[in-house]
Parts: sequence; C-alpha cells; structure tokens
Amino acid sequence: MQNITIGRRSVAREWLPLLALTFSTFIFNTSEFIPIGLLSDIAADFSITESKAGLMITIYAWVVALTSLPLMILASGIESKRLMCGIVTLFAASHILSAISTSYWMLMVSRIGVACAHAIFWSIVTPLAVKIAPQGHKAAALSMIVAGSSIAMIVGLPMGRAIGIATGWRTTFLIIGLLAFAILIFLSLILPRTEGEKAFSFKQLPALLRIPALPPLYIVTVVMVTAHFTAYSYIEPFMAQTAGIKEETITLLLSMFGIMGIVGSILFSRYFERHRSLFMRIAVMGICASLLLLKPAAWSLQSIIALLALWGLSYTFFGMVFQSEVIRNVKENTSIAMSIYSGIYNVGIGGGALIGGLVCSGINVDTTGYIGGIIGIAACIICVMYLQPRLK
Repeated sequence: MQNITIGRRSVAREWLPLLALTFSTFIFNTSEFIPIGLLSDIAADFSITESKAGLMITIYAWVVALTSLPLMILASGIESKRLMCGIVTLFAASHILSAISTSYWMLMVSRIGVACAHAIFWSIVTPLAVKIAPQGHKAAALSMIVAGSSIAMIVGLPMGRAIGIATGWRTTFLIIGLLAFAILIFLSLILPRTEGEKAFSFKQLPALLRIPALPPLYIVTVVMVTAHFTAYSYIEPFMAQTAGIKEETITLLLSMFGIMGIVGSILFSRYFERHRSLFMRIAVMGICASLLLLKPAAWSLQSIIALLALWGLSYTFFGMVFQSEVIRNVKENTSIAMSIYSGIYNVGIGGGALIGGLVCSGINVDTTGYIGGIIGIAACIICVMYLQPRLK
C-alpha cells in the first residue's frame, strides 16, 4: 500500500511541471486575445475607431514577429527555468502597466512589453514541455499545452470580457497581471532545472533553413494564419453587426473555440501519430471552409454555433500539427526553429488583423470571411502540393 502511495506521488511530481506550463499557456493566451473581446470598449474609452483599436493587435503581433528570433538567439544557452521565470515576470509587470494606462499609446507600450515576453515564451514552452514530459507521453504533453490555450478561450477570454464589460477593461488587465504573478510563484517552486540549448548565432540560420520541411511549414503557417485572423480579429463586431447577436451571447460563443480546443487536443493525443497527413488536411481545409461559410452561416444562431465548432476544431489541429512537425523535423536548436515559427505566425496575425481592418473600413465587416477564405485557398494548395511531400 505504501509503495502504491509513493508511486502516485512520483507520478504527480512528474506531471506537476507540465501543469505549471499549462497554467502559463492559459494566462498568455488569455492576454493575447483579450483585446479582441474588449475591442469596442477600448475604442470607446479612448474615443478612437475600432479599426485604430485593432491596430494594437497588429502592432503586438508584429513586435512578436520581429523580436522572436533575435530575442531567442540572445537567450539561447540560458537555463530554461530561469528564462521562463524571467519572461513571466516581464509579462506580469506589463499587465500592471496596461491596467494603469491613461492613453491609447501608453496601453500600446505596455502591450509591446507583453509581446516581448510572448516572443520568447512561445519559442520555448512547447520544446520544454516535450523535454520534461514523462517517458512515452510527449503527445500528451503537447496536448496539455494546447489545452491551456483552449481553456483560455473557454474561461479566460469570456470571463475577462465579462469582467471588462462590467467593471472596465483595465480591471481585466489588472487581474491577468496578478494571476501571472501567482503562476510565477508556482513555476519557481515546481519547474525543474534543465539545460538550455547551445548558444546559437545568425550564421547558423542557413543550415537550419535547409531542412527540407521547414520553409514550406513556415510558408503555409503565415498564409493560413493571415487568412484566419483576417476574419477572427473582427469576429466580435461581425457577430454583433452582421449576425445580430446580443453581447452576452457573443461572450458565450467566443468560448466555442476553447471547447473545440479541448476536443481537438484529446483527438490529437490519441490519433495523430497514425493519421498525420489527415490531421494536417483537416486543419487547413477546415479553416478555409469555415472562413468561406462565415457570412452564409450568419443567418441563424444554430448555424453560427456549428460553424464555430468546425472552425475551432480545425484551428486547434492546425496549431498542434504544425508545432509537432517543426519539433519532429528539427532535432537540434528546436527553440530557434520554434522562435522563427512564432515570429512568422505573428506576421500572419498582424497581417490578418491589418487586412481585416482595411476590409472593415473600406468595404464591410461581413466580407472579412470571404477575403480570409480566398487567402486560405492559397494555403491549402501550398500545403497539399509543396509541404506534405517534404515531411519526414
């Protein structure tokens, strides 16, 4: 009996560090997307247009895109626990600054601080989770990281939005900052020390990029993420203005992405290794179809729910499949490869938000899905014809 108890404690100790990383992904993802849920309130508070408020999403994404690789190269060689705790500290402090912002540009500066933390976090969290995972549970470790992101969509984003609407958007940012400090304490107590990767220089980049699968992985990522965020960045005003959905219902609908993220992470952990190609095709084609069907689905609440379920599942598969393939195809300097992935991913976020803003200003918010879908078709073609034949 004593041996069973000791065994259970040992198992718990093995999984607690992954739980700490899961909490971290939860708070980082909540922060990344909370401006989408509070876009109208932030715009109203600073007396600016929704398009100008949406520029904050674009700037944030492009700072991540520009700093991911150089910051990760500077940080390469730093012990992983020390690095993780340092970036969570920066993340938390930047949210306190967001909460006390008295102008749009002060808020923008605070979000740039968050973006710098984000740039390193998403470069190291997935490789670190795989590294510290119990033997034989790497897919489950990756699923936990995605689950943290999904719970952010289910709980973090809707709750943050509800708090922001009830008490002001600054309260939401303050709570995120305080929760981040609590997670920092948990990480400092539970995360094991692991060796950082060897120092990396820009001179080594050409050799890394000669890995056959990497360039097409990056190209499909930036094109598909641009397509996705062309519509998703403005999903709140779309549902309010085009679909005529009430504020409180929009909050619940935004959680659909998170619910499907949990479903997707379970399916991924069980079936991905046997059906890698199928998962990739479902991801890219599912996102593309969802974008093209966004406007037609706006005619009823039921069709919107069905569409968001498909979209959320496809988007979950996309993130998990493509990160997994980067890790699979890059045996050394994985964090550097992931920093490039994170950077180009955020080029897509910023580009999508910018295109979506131009569409909203120049045409109408109800056409964002069609424009995103056209971009998504290009990603599907590149994926099937250029990427999949080069994967290991």
